[in-house]
Amino acid sequence: MKILKVENLSKIYGKGNTEVRALDNISFDVEEGEFIAIIGPSGSGKSTLLHSIAGLERATNGNVYFYDKDIYKMNKKELTILRRQKIGIVYQFYNLIPTLNVKENITLPIELDNRKVDDNKLDEIIEFLNLKNREDHLPNELSGGQQQKVAIGRALIINPIIILADEPTGNLDSKSSNEIMQLLKKANKDYKQTIIMITHNLEIAKLADRIIKIEDGKIV
Repeated sequence: MKILKVENLSKIYGKGNTEVRALDNISFDVEEGEFIAIIGPSGSGKSTLLHSIAGLERATNGNVYFYDKDIYKMNKKELTILRRQKIGIVYQFYNLIPTLNVKENITLPIELDNRKVDDNKLDEIIEFLNLKNREDHLPNELSGGQQQKVAIGRALIINPIIILADEPTGNLDSKSSNEIMQLLKKANKDYKQTIIMITHNLEIAKLADRIIKIEDGKIV
């Protein structure tokens, strides 16, 4: 089943001589359960593409559809709810709340949505992340790899339509990078989780089911 459609997406900054075309008429579809890597050098437009898919940036032209619903026809509140309930986002630098422990960081989207946390689901995710003895630790008491695991748990707890991962291994050593990639692969297989991952690392991209290469804002 097709869950995401990116259609003729363009993003232009500036005008005239200063115009920069960060995205140039990009189109592709995503099927449920796919693990897609979007790869390209720095400045190629891959992060702009991910942010445009999430509605964090609004494209200059084109459309993004989740189950045939155009996110660019949503207002700010509707977009916020969509991200909080349906889109799990994993950033390179974790974006954890420093005063919240592991459990609290994972359940933050549920709490912000004034919903009741499913304790069984939370325990299952903590076990899945191999953080069983770290539930009460603050982010500064965790390694970089463990912090990224918490960020992945925060994305998984909402049972998202899709996880968007922006350079999830970009701030990690090779051992931690491998652990995070194996975790994402396991989430894809065990939870049938659809994932779009941004990376500049071809070896990491090869672990995905499909690779989309971007250069100068275009799929090549």
